[in-house]
Amino acid sequence: MIEAAGIEKSFGPVRALRGVALRVAAGEIVALFGPNGAGKSTLARCLAGLSRPDAGEVRIDGERARGAAAARLRSRLGYAGHGALLYDHLSAEENLAFFAALHGVPRPQERARALLEEFGIPGRAGDALRGLSRGTQQRLALARALVHEPAILLLDEPATGLDPAAAGALHDRLNAHRQKGGCALLVSHDLPAALTLADRYIVLTSGRIGDQGPAAGADPAALAARFSGATAGARA
Repeated sequence: MIEAAGIEKSFGPVRALRGVALRVAAGEIVALFGPNGAGKSTLARCLAGLSRPDAGEVRIDGERARGAAAARLRSRLGYAGHGALLYDHLSAEENLAFFAALHGVPRPQERARALLEEFGIPGRAGDALRGLSRGTQQRLALARALVHEPAILLLDEPATGLDPAAAGALHDRLNAHRQKGGCALLVSHDLPAALTLADRYIVLTSGRIGDQGPAAGADPAALAARFSGATAGARA
């Protein structure tokens, strides 16, 4: 459902991505691991159309995400990253209703209220974003990513700030998404939790894919040791 080929991205002299290629198919969740600075968040932003790669291309459902097609294709994606991408001065409900309307969702107010209920925060519907805790803002960011029921999810550390109950609900939501034929790329530092959920894993080290394989049977500690060792080797 989403593919990348030869993705390059630099920030001044720093090469964040070096020819990355990946594919996430329908009904599949892929976990993306790697040390800090490996390029994971940069890759997620390039796939989401929030950052333009210096080289390479992204395809969504087989179509190039470039030019006039890029905005249309982005409507098939749901992205949640390190920033909430919400408006500080709007309430929780107003934020979700706004993004629902932006995506052409029928009855956006009803959709906003349903998501607030699903994510366990209906009591904060009228509170401005700036007054909400980090965990509540993260729930809202996830609700925003899901407001239009996109087939493709790009989630960068989605469980950050969530309590165990909310993290479990997210796990269930992603499983249901996969069962409906959707797909997800899940950036995470929590290897045990992500491997439990994912079908495959990919490890980025120094902007390149250093390892990948099936999630079933993968040892989180051994996997972390491998990519930590690869990073140390690269620095040496």
